[in-house]
Amino acid sequence: MPQTATLTLLCIATFEKGHEFLRECHRQGHRVLLLTADTLRDAEWPREAVEEFFFLPRDLGRDDLLKGVSHIARTRHIDRIVPLDDFDVETAALLREHLRIPGMGETTARYFRDKLAMRVKARNAGILVPDFVHVLNDSRIAQFTEQVPGPYVLKPRSSAAAMGIQRLDTVTALWSAIEALGDRRSFFVLEHYVPGDVYHVDSVVWEREVLCHAAHKYGTPPINTAHDGGVFTTRTLPRDAPEAGPLAALNREVITTFGLVRGVTHTEFIHAHDDGRWYFLETSARVGGAFIVDVVEAATGLNLWREWAHIEIAGEDFSYHLPPVRRDYAGLVLTLAREPHPDLSSYDAPEIVTRIQKHHHAGIILSTPDSHRLDDLLAAYSARFQTEFMAWQPVPESPTA
Repeated sequence: MPQTATLTLLCIATFEKGHEFLRECHRQGHRVLLLTADTLRDAEWPREAVEEFFFLPRDLGRDDLLKGVSHIARTRHIDRIVPLDDFDVETAALLREHLRIPGMGETTARYFRDKLAMRVKARNAGILVPDFVHVLNDSRIAQFTEQVPGPYVLKPRSSAAAMGIQRLDTVTALWSAIEALGDRRSFFVLEHYVPGDVYHVDSVVWEREVLCHAAHKYGTPPINTAHDGGVFTTRTLPRDAPEAGPLAALNREVITTFGLVRGVTHTEFIHAHDDGRWYFLETSARVGGAFIVDVVEAATGLNLWREWAHIEIAGEDFSYHLPPVRRDYAGLVLTLAREPHPDLSSYDAPEIVTRIQKHHHAGIILSTPDSHRLDDLLAAYSARFQTEFMAWQPVPESPTA
């Protein structure tokens, strides 16, 4: 069904991201409104694509947020509300419910945002997850530590990446960490740390069907690089890899179970070293961070920001068609760097498609039809990054941008 009406999309961004989403909506002839933090007033937004900006304090309360957006809606008919970051998924759902705008509601949003809710949902559906307990009742936590050996991972229920996550080796250290949380403890979940290889699957979903997915394997698991330092890598999984089938099936099961109707997802799984089983780690209804969207595009030709824009524009009234998908391989090498602007000129492989330009970061993205060539380049470049550029700093407890 052709799209003819001009839509107004209210986009919400806690961080500066989603530029290509904003541009694509504008290119398609729709009005883009951007609601973001007042601290991002001078950020490098694609201002040509945004018709109006609305800047709010970061610590604005729920009622004031509802009042503020309702005031915007007095003189603007809002057709879509789109969260551009993980931190905005629940906010967007709250606003949709309040303004009665179509899209994911608060209950479903919890499954793609709240790490406790998604674990309970997965376990109840028979999807294997690491042993966990809500950090709420002392006796249940004590019973958990008696039955489940360390190490443990203490996680905020609604954070992103590795922010606020603590890895704890002993019960004594665990209780100290819980006591330090004070009245915030109910906002955390505790789980058994499962050593293993970590994978991410990034998908395009339309009418509850996974139209396309790209499976990738991290080098060192992200929690390890975040807490111990190191070079972050990820690479497209070989199409004939033994992990490919189980990952595709698990990914479909998670998306179906959690009830996503349409959108893009980033989901992570662990292939455990000890028992060889697959564990669901977490999911999200948004584009993956850490330049993963660029890696997926380098391998498949699909820019997930653009596809997400097309899906949001189509909504429940119009159709969406996946464009052709390329089947190459791509990889990322990324690290915090000692220098503000690292010199990457000596990295000259023809497979390099992107040199990442970010303050105090060194990063490259590679693309090739040859999976073995990608392995060789990732091994060589990650070793060089470690000696030439790598720096480390503690993971922040909360968003700082």
